[in-house]
Amino acid sequence: MGFENIIFEKIGNVAKITLNRPDRLNAINTALRWDLYNALEDVRKDNNIRAVIITGAPRIKEKEVRYTFSVGWDMTEATSGGPGEGPPVDLMEHIQDFEKPVIAMVNGFALGGGNELAMVCDFIYASENSEFGQPEIERGFIPGWGGTQRLPRRVGLSQAKKIILSGDRISAREAERIGLADVVVPMEKLEETTMEFAKKLASKAPLAVKRIKEVMNKGIDTDLKSGLKLELEARDFLVSTEDFQEGIVSFFEKRQPKWKGK
Repeated sequence: MGFENIIFEKIGNVAKITLNRPDRLNAINTALRWDLYNALEDVRKDNNIRAVIITGAPRIKEKEVRYTFSVGWDMTEATSGGPGEGPPVDLMEHIQDFEKPVIAMVNGFALGGGNELAMVCDFIYASENSEFGQPEIERGFIPGWGGTQRLPRRVGLSQAKKIILSGDRISAREAERIGLADVVVPMEKLEETTMEFAKKLASKAPLAVKRIKEVMNKGIDTDLKSGLKLELEARDFLVSTEDFQEGIVSFFEKRQPKWKGK
C-alpha cells in the first residue's frame, strides 16, 4: 500500500511510521490520519511485526534542518470547511489500545495534537532538543484529542493545568522530570536508543504483551479489585496458550523461546 503523508518501513520485527509532511511541520490533517490508521491496520495483521515506532520527518530547507515530531492539527482545515471524514475509529484511542507496543520517537516539537499523539503511545523517547506543549489556549480553544484527560494522568493535575492554561512549551528534560517523556537522550543517540528498546519489546511473547497492555490500560481507570479481576482473567487465559508452554520448556532447556503468538 502506498502512502502520501507517512513513510512506512518494516525493520525486522519493528514497524517505523514517519509522519511525512515536513513543509507543514508534520501537521495532522485528515489524509495523514487515514494513512496512519491504514499503516496500523497493516501492522495489526502482520504477525511478524511486534512493535511500532512513530516519529516525524525533519524539514530540510537549503542548509537549515528543522526537527519536528508534529505541531498538531493542521488548522488550514479549520478554514476550508473543517476536517473531512476520518478513519472509522477514534485514532488516538485506537493507538492507545493498539495490541502491539507503540513508541513515540520525538525529535523537535511535539505541540498540541502532536503532544497528544505522543501521549497515546506506550512510551515517549525524546531527544534533548525536543519541546512539548499544548498551545491551543493561544488560539481560543481546547486540546481536543485527549490532552485535558491524558496529560493529568501522566504528570498530575496541577502540572497539566500549568502546561495547558499557560500554553508554554517545556523542554525535553523538564518533560522527563515530570513524567511526560520516559527517556531523553542526545539527538544523535535517539534513533539507536529507541530502536534498541523497540527490538527488546518485539522479542517478548506477543500474546502476553497484548494482554498486559489491555489489563494495565483498563485497570488504571478502575478500582483495585476490578483491576485484579482483569489480571486474573488474563493470567488464566495465558497459561492455556502454546506460548506459555514454550516459555516453560525454553526455561528448562536454557534457550531463547520461540514465540508463535498462539
